[in-house]
Amino acid sequence: MQAIFTSNDTPLGECRLRLVRADNPGPLTGPGTNTFILGRGRVAVVDPGPDLPAHRAAIGAALDPGERVAAVLVTHAHLDHSALAPRLAREMGAPVLAFGGATAGRSPIMARLAEAGMPSGGEGIDSGFAPDERLADGDRLGLGGVTLTALHTPGHAAGHLAFEADDPDIGILAGDVILGWASTLISPPDGDLTQYLATLARLEGRAARVLRPAHGDPVTDPAARIAELRRHRAERMAAIRAALSHGPATPAELVARIYTDTPRPLWPAAARNVLAHLIALIETADVTTTEPLDANGLFRLT
Repeated sequence: MQAIFTSNDTPLGECRLRLVRADNPGPLTGPGTNTFILGRGRVAVVDPGPDLPAHRAAIGAALDPGERVAAVLVTHAHLDHSALAPRLAREMGAPVLAFGGATAGRSPIMARLAEAGMPSGGEGIDSGFAPDERLADGDRLGLGGVTLTALHTPGHAAGHLAFEADDPDIGILAGDVILGWASTLISPPDGDLTQYLATLARLEGRAARVLRPAHGDPVTDPAARIAELRRHRAERMAAIRAALSHGPATPAELVARIYTDTPRPLWPAAARNVLAHLIALIETADVTTTEPLDANGLFRLT
């Protein structure tokens, strides 16, 4: 168990943010899922993480004697964030709060793709997740001396929430929409690049002092990181258009042309990411495809 506090010179009794990192490192999770404990006394647990006995024990050990978990908050319904939520909530007698289930908030085009049979990309969707209470964009929660505002931040997942604290030193708990060590995976029909770009613009407008991802270290220069992520997506769009200038291709064929430095085990995830960019390019009329839209379909420039 690793507990990290907002400031090394902040007395433990005054600190209102603790982090317990789950032991689930991997290509898509980095060093592991960051579970945050917010407040003192009557606290919130944000993203309880995977259902691992050692992680559950570490969360309990990070609580002070007499502290009570008053709410379990989940940024989105992926197993590395939500799997432990039901058991932790049951044992602590606290409700689970989130935007909704795994499919809540899908854009119309993504809903159509799912209804047409496009499967999820296999990124650990928690299909059975159901919160006890739903949070809407702008809802506010006061817990343990910290007030949180729920921000609907879709893109990585349709029902993704970030949580903005009234304490600028805590900043925004950003879930998976902004990572400090990698770009966010966007996999249709659960992820939506058009929504994601809008989310980047919204977070940029919040002008937070710090963003705290659910994987990796805090982002202490949010404006620079958001600009970098936006530039990365624009470069990927340009690379896809350049690859399609040589002729129609499937997402898998585009990955082979573009992701030449990426290990092959990551190519399936890259293909879902390429598909997300292709769908965004269809929405701007830069690309067309055969109907119905399919993850293995042939795409061409307009």
